[in-house]
Amino acid sequence: MTDDKDVLRDVWFGRIPTCFTLYQDEITEREAEPYYLLLPRVSYLTLVTDKVKKHFQKVMRQEDISEIWFEHEGTPLKWHYPIGLLFDLLASSSALPWNITVHFKGFPEKDLLHCPSKDTIEAHFMSCVKEADALKHKSQVINEMQKKDHKQLWMGLHNDRFDQFWAINRKLMEYPAEESGFRYIPFRIYQTTTERPFIQKLFRPVATDGQLHTLGDLLKEVCPSAIAPEDGERKNQVMIHGIEPMLETPLQWLSEHLSYPDNFLHISIIPQPTD
Repeated sequence: MTDDKDVLRDVWFGRIPTCFTLYQDEITEREAEPYYLLLPRVSYLTLVTDKVKKHFQKVMRQEDISEIWFEHEGTPLKWHYPIGLLFDLLASSSALPWNITVHFKGFPEKDLLHCPSKDTIEAHFMSCVKEADALKHKSQVINEMQKKDHKQLWMGLHNDRFDQFWAINRKLMEYPAEESGFRYIPFRIYQTTTERPFIQKLFRPVATDGQLHTLGDLLKEVCPSAIAPEDGERKNQVMIHGIEPMLETPLQWLSEHLSYPDNFLHISIIPQPTD
């Protein structure tokens, strides 16, 4: 893995200033003040919102509380999507802080998965890491790790410990010296303009002629609508971690440096802001 540790740190420590407000129809015993938090982009909503939950439960009666869920401007927020992805996809053109509404009733069964405990988040996270390694190394790296290594990956994310996480994750980002990259790049492409949750296909980081594939090559093949026509203006932004990487960036480098902790590149295709 090429060692651009500053990039890894910048990605890990990315934060989104967020204002949580209680939904107006929730029954409270006194007024619920908003709660402000810097959300880590690389984590999951249900992993980092214990304080939010406690804050609002203080003004509510026990019988009025059921499973907590969040929404932004009417869209329920999927807890199993990383926070940075949710923001890029749904709110990147909004002013900060990001406004999130908190609900304790009316769980939207059709839109969200239940998240009964932190174990559920851990199971989802580890399943993504294993899927990514199946694509990158035919599962060889993750299968050679011990149970305690898997636990260290999870605890590094859970406790926001960069060094603890990367001590293990580094192994998942390596490839044999004779190769030019992973077998396939783990990626998912998301668009708000389609019903399909995301696009995911097999795509190699290196072309048959030995040239490194770029982000532009990937988009041309799997999501051509994301790229501007030769003669037209760009209608979309292509975002990873809140930035628009150059389309000439090698996909292998992006996979090593801009993947989320689950080892996937989560790419948002969003309409170009009109202002």
